[in-house]
Amino acid sequence: MAEGGDRLRQRIERAAAQGRRALIPFLPAGFPHTETFWDHVRELDCSGADIIEIGVPFSDPVADGRAVEEASQQSLAQGVDLDWIFSGLAGIREEIGAELVLMGYVNPFLQYGWDNLARKMAECRVSGLIAPDLPLEESTGPERALRASGASLIRLVGVNTSPERMRLYAEHAEGFVYFVSVLGTTGGDGGLSPELAQGLRQAGEIFDAPLALGFGLSRPQQLEGIPERVDAVVFGSALIRHIRDGGSPAEFMTRWRG
Repeated sequence: MAEGGDRLRQRIERAAAQGRRALIPFLPAGFPHTETFWDHVRELDCSGADIIEIGVPFSDPVADGRAVEEASQQSLAQGVDLDWIFSGLAGIREEIGAELVLMGYVNPFLQYGWDNLARKMAECRVSGLIAPDLPLEESTGPERALRASGASLIRLVGVNTSPERMRLYAEHAEGFVYFVSVLGTTGGDGGLSPELAQGLRQAGEIFDAPLALGFGLSRPQQLEGIPERVDAVVFGSALIRHIRDGGSPAEFMTRWRG
């Protein structure tokens, strides 16, 4: 396993040793303003984030709902790109105790170059990469480039992933496995799907890596009826809406810290 994957796993296991789930907030880079984004990252870190997921803005974020899409467009309009992200990280990385993960879509990474991306991630101690539109069958090259620089490619599965497919992903899983809680895009405010418990049960039996539950999570109470293993929670759309409405990252994190 790559060094970055080890760091991610250890951070989640440390939270488990403290009797809690690891917290993974997501924010699109540059949101809501380039002048304040890194202050929000610092605040998330100081407020208990175990891993911070930084979104790479893209014009067609197919897996994301309205809140993330609008935030991404706002960031693009401010000129945010991978160079902007790495430049900012270089200036603050030593201040941040949380592990860092990038989340984005294949097109910007292809244009940047996988080897160049992996090198910059290593320089800024970014432990992992999430690319929702990168199929397993096309991930060999990106995975190799990331591993060579010490980072891990984070795999996504969901309620519609068959056990057979999960076993294929399990052969490559590092750091943690991102379990998508709903069919569709991020940001829904409804209940979690009835198929979720069965999917998590299957994933818990197949994957050795920690499971991080994301998509559609806005409040801790949603997890009360889930007896299956969930080692970490990812929340993005609800955090974006909270900040857009004038709230602070610290206020949002309070509800998840309990």
